[in-house]
Amino acid sequence: MQSLQFTAESSSNGVRERDFTVGGVPGVLWSPASGADRAPLVLMGHGGGRHKKHPAMAGRAQLLVTGCGFHVAVIDAPGHGDRPRTAQDERDIDELRRAQAAGEPEGPIVVRYNARLAELAVPEWQTTLDALQELPEIGADGPVGYVGIAMGTAIGVPLVAAEPRITAAVFGMMWPDALLEKAKQITVPVEFALQWDDERIPRAAGLALFDAFASKEKTLHANAGTHVEFPMYEVDSSVRFLARHLGRAVTSPA
Repeated sequence: MQSLQFTAESSSNGVRERDFTVGGVPGVLWSPASGADRAPLVLMGHGGGRHKKHPAMAGRAQLLVTGCGFHVAVIDAPGHGDRPRTAQDERDIDELRRAQAAGEPEGPIVVRYNARLAELAVPEWQTTLDALQELPEIGADGPVGYVGIAMGTAIGVPLVAAEPRITAAVFGMMWPDALLEKAKQITVPVEFALQWDDERIPRAAGLALFDAFASKEKTLHANAGTHVEFPMYEVDSSVRFLARHLGRAVTSPA
């Protein structure tokens, strides 16, 4: 088993932040600053072009830690954050930028690129989860959730399909092309968000991915607006969803 090595630590606003590496993959673990009580773990997948400490990740972690007492972990996806890009990464990104500049469909490029990243990232996440569950404040028998939108969904769907330790998941805003068969294998509770007027991902595509999940409990959140108008109150909803399914009541942040 790959061991987890902490490389830096700080605390503020009731949250303890610890940078770590597992097998050379960099990550961050946010935990309650007071005590080391065992608590559920939430894995978060960041969006494309972002990184483990992007404000969207840190802000959601703050709510999950201070509002629910959870531990929250994020790792940099391949070619993101503190991880170097490969030549193939650069080719894929250049192709995407050319398509965007020319007003051409970007879906086929993003789907192919994210599918390649998911093949690499899923075993990295499983190794990271193994190492995190060795920590006494997390443990091997505690509940685990996942939340990831956009590229976080492209990586998260195959991860949740492959990983029985994850018992609830939040997804959204991703093309279904490479994910339908994996989605059909997912039976845990799912909350799924899409933008009704998304100019990048057709409405029918988002609905097709939601429909594919085999979960008996799955909830669709469809909000008016474009891709970049994803409402921040969906973050609050995901916190309540994870608290409900991981066995914690939501409290007011300290």
